[in-house]
Amino acid sequence: MKLDHIGIAVSSLDEALQTYKSLGFHVEDIVTLEEQKVRVAILPAGEGRIELLEPTADDSVIRKFLETKSQGVHHLCFKVESLEEKLKQLKLTTVQVLDQVPCQGYEGRKVAFLHPKTTQGVLIELVEET
Repeated sequence: MKLDHIGIAVSSLDEALQTYKSLGFHVEDIVTLEEQKVRVAILPAGEGRIELLEPTADDSVIRKFLETKSQGVHHLCFKVESLEEKLKQLKLTTVQVLDQVPCQGYEGRKVAFLHPKTTQGVLIELVEET
């Protein structure tokens, strides 16, 4: 598996972008993912990217994360060839799959998350390569 992106929860996308731009990053895209209730800035980083995640609603998972943990790394995302096949394989292990049915992520790609209690405290997202 290859690293696709690192998701970073931020309170203010505008403030975070100022910081990352001063570090030399450039913004490839900014989108709102209505289903996840999040606004995302995409910053290329080597072969992967950084996704800055700002909540757009009080009941957003990112808002809850910020309230309990503060700003910082929210998840790691890895590319898989077939998400459905990978989820079938994981169901035979002790890893808990949060999304039994893949949902739609950035660029309409299929994604699913794994519970951090079963992945050494790290929320892991899997994305199907296009």
